[in-house]
Amino acid sequence: MAMIELSGEDSLRLNVLLANQPQAIRIDESRLRVHGLSERGEACITLNPTARPEAYVRAVRELISGHILGSPGGYPTYLRRWTRMGQMRDESLAQLLLLGEPEAVVAAACSPGLTDELGRRAWWAMEDAENARRMLGNPAIVQGRMGPVLAAYLVEFLPFETEAEKMTESVRLVLQPGLIDEQRCLDIWHKSARKPAYALGFLQARPDTLPDPAPARADFGEYAPRLEGLIGAGNPWAWGLVRVLSAPGQTWLKTVAQVLAKPPTQDLTLTTLQMVAGYFAPLRPEGEPDLTLVDLIAEAEACVDPAQAPEPLRACLAAVPSLRDDLVALRLLSGLGYGVLRPFLRDTTASGSLMRRKLDPVLGPISLRLEGLRGKAGH
Repeated sequence: MAMIELSGEDSLRLNVLLANQPQAIRIDESRLRVHGLSERGEACITLNPTARPEAYVRAVRELISGHILGSPGGYPTYLRRWTRMGQMRDESLAQLLLLGEPEAVVAAACSPGLTDELGRRAWWAMEDAENARRMLGNPAIVQGRMGPVLAAYLVEFLPFETEAEKMTESVRLVLQPGLIDEQRCLDIWHKSARKPAYALGFLQARPDTLPDPAPARADFGEYAPRLEGLIGAGNPWAWGLVRVLSAPGQTWLKTVAQVLAKPPTQDLTLTTLQMVAGYFAPLRPEGEPDLTLVDLIAEAEACVDPAQAPEPLRACLAAVPSLRDDLVALRLLSGLGYGVLRPFLRDTTASGSLMRRKLDPVLGPISLRLEGLRGKAGH
């Protein structure tokens, strides 16, 4: 393939841009423009191609790569090595943002070494919801000036997001402390009544401080004092009971039931079940059992049998014997995972109402346990 030479004007202007030590470079392929960000502002070069636009832009990238990395074809090799390493030096991250390559910007945005300033440059180089989510997973960005900027973008973009899992991730990320004000938070919460994906984001981000709190269960005042001593001694079962009987726990249960009433996708359903199991994780220190629902119910019943229950659970049963069914429900919910879904989702890509019909034998009994913990149904 013959090498493409840049026009004299383009070559000169690009070399001047690079000599002025830009902070980031962005290439607009559709408009054939190269943008450079510097401390003094933004510069723009309109290209004058001497060949097919795609090939000419590739030649522009080779010139930039040769200047930044010392190798015209160096970008892919460098990127692969840096990505495999998992962490990059700050100077390497800064170089990635000078290549005019979207994939290089993504690699920088994903790096745990990204600073607030480099995040600002990366955002200038590529304003994109995925990049915003990637960067808001970095504490340095969340705590810096860019955190609220990225969160505001994701909130504005939420109505245009089409994938439920990305909606959930966006909501979870913007609810990190200090990113959005309470009014914006409440606006998203009110929409969650029709958007289970939004509600799941709230459950993940702030399970104990959900808006519109429900009252504590009617018997909370009766049982909480009986369990105080056990909680003080570090009993996880007493802690779990008081947590779900309290107002925040009842609000959490109500919101989980809302999500499981109409989950839109298989992934969101699984994420919800795993989130529920995580909420009760101290009750199952051995981890996820990967059991079907039938086996999980049997396991939970056996676990709460006083003859074989562990000592902390026996102590809890002795203090509040009438809450045995609630303890069974807590043990059951702590073991939820893909095991309960596998028999019903094997070899199917169903979503929406068809998926929910397939999962009714699982989600129905789980919802009854949630309702039981809210004092609204028998177990």
